[in-house]
Amino acid sequence: MALDKLKPILEATLEESARTGIRKRHERIITGRQPPANGYGPRYLLDGYEGRAFLRMNSNSYLGLHVHPRVIDAEERAARHFGAGPGAVRFISGTHQPHIELEQRLADFHGREAAMIFSAAYAAVMGVLPQLITSETLVVSDALNHNSIINALRIAQPYVRRIYGHLDIRELDGILEQFTGEVKRVLVVTDGVFSMRGDFAPLDEIREVCNRYQTLFEEGLIIAVDDSHGVGTLGALGRGTEERTAARADIVIATMGKALGVNGGYVAADKTVIDYLRETAPFYIYSNPMTPSETAAALEALNILDSDEGMGLLERVRRHAAILRKGLFERGFETIGSEHPIVPLLIGDSDRTRKLVKNLFINQILATGIGYPVVPKGEEEIRFQVTAEHTEKDIGFLLDHL
Repeated sequence: MALDKLKPILEATLEESARTGIRKRHERIITGRQPPANGYGPRYLLDGYEGRAFLRMNSNSYLGLHVHPRVIDAEERAARHFGAGPGAVRFISGTHQPHIELEQRLADFHGREAAMIFSAAYAAVMGVLPQLITSETLVVSDALNHNSIINALRIAQPYVRRIYGHLDIRELDGILEQFTGEVKRVLVVTDGVFSMRGDFAPLDEIREVCNRYQTLFEEGLIIAVDDSHGVGTLGALGRGTEERTAARADIVIATMGKALGVNGGYVAADKTVIDYLRETAPFYIYSNPMTPSETAAALEALNILDSDEGMGLLERVRRHAAILRKGLFERGFETIGSEHPIVPLLIGDSDRTRKLVKNLFINQILATGIGYPVVPKGEEEIRFQVTAEHTEKDIGFLLDHL
């Protein structure tokens, strides 16, 4: 058989990942959701664990919009009107009215001239960044940037890539100074909110440093931010890291799959940039877009975020995240001070992390342990994610078991 020689190699890789505790299988399968009751938020049901209901502390749906009746209704109505899928890529016959409406709404939301949507935020990052990089480009990236950024830079072919220490603006400055006069273009790329920690990039400081070098590179210096965890969580109006730091990137990439609770990714920028990306980004040109129904649901979710109801959801999430952080500190646990609903419990040991996640599961709490190589050795953690579905009693329930 053609795979006989390859299979032992693959099996050895799987065995090693299991031995080191980084293998992600077995996936837990959600079979249902129990509504809130007795002051507690909803509980989730899992295949193979009948009779038990779990507190979900590892959802990206920060505002709980994935179960909002208006979002669900918008998706259902669009599915009936346009069908279940787009039927083609965008430039053939896959563009539907909701795609155009959502792109304009996203551009307005971010104060940009234009936006374009992708099937996922990962596809957006992979589709956008390499198109901005040439053989005469210096790429500078934060050490803790998301896997999508890392892989996008791997497939690009810049003049050189440099990594600066996490949030180390002085090192960023030094790299820019080092390559002045050596390259034509610079791309500085960072997460807005760092998904393992819940801290955020100081875009105001990054912008200040970059402005000093802007005129020294023939083709300019571009700042791109992947704010997938920031949009809908940071800033008074939920505009993300840009609003929180009162600074603008040149290009914003983000997702509809986290705070907006649906699916899909997007990029927002000047119209010329977006027009160029529509002609060059392979993940846009050669891949089906979000379905029309997903797009309609995301549009409705964005409308809710940008309303008084959305402001109430933001306030609720921030209040409960603050309660969890305070509770961890009071009980002698280590976490990271932030205002984001990602609340990491820092453990620093892979085996202890796995054991605590297992113990939480036994006590009907779903939580995600993050170990090496996703984070460096010594920085292993459990990543708790607070959402608008949670109540104060839920946070107390978690703290009691910890």
